[in-house]
Amino acid sequence: MNQIVEVRKNGGTGVLLGVLIVWGLAVAAAAEAGAYRAIYPLGLASLIALGIVAPVAVYSMSRSFRTYIANIGLRTLTAFHIWRIAAALVFFWYGAHDLLPEAFVRNAGWGDLIAGLMALGVTMLPKTRNRYLIFHLFGFADFVVAVGTGLTYFLLNDPRMSGIQTLPMALIPFYGVGISGASHIMAFDLLRRRPRLSNVG
Repeated sequence: MNQIVEVRKNGGTGVLLGVLIVWGLAVAAAAEAGAYRAIYPLGLASLIALGIVAPVAVYSMSRSFRTYIANIGLRTLTAFHIWRIAAALVFFWYGAHDLLPEAFVRNAGWGDLIAGLMALGVTMLPKTRNRYLIFHLFGFADFVVAVGTGLTYFLLNDPRMSGIQTLPMALIPFYGVGISGASHIMAFDLLRRRPRLSNVG
């Protein structure tokens, strides 16, 4: 039985990695072609939201995908967010060169740095339900604040917001936010469906 689960898990990982690679390459190609510059700010916000909604929709409709995520467990879903430390450094670099508004850098950059460090701490410490829950609540709230701040500056026509429409910054809102936001929602579902901590690690 364990061998069957492992085979399915490995197969699912291959499919998931394939989808993520194609998604990332598509975002990079769109940024390089200047496609994001042609989209109205509300359209960009909708595109970012779609990046979260689409994986969650697949998760809600596909039992096999839900099983795959359950087999991965909360620890892996949480550890994935360590990438946000690197995202924070990118935000700080853009801010230091005045390529993004200061408030946006502060909200998104520091939020990502704290979330990334929290993810690192949660995965290294003994697992507890409260640690997982607090991290995923904070991490998702960080995305809401960052996207809201970015949209505000877009609507104010701040020319520095053009920075997120180019590489490498475009990979954060149009790729990383979608994957990470969806993983937060999946984590909430795991916490809801499996009240015993031993079943969610």
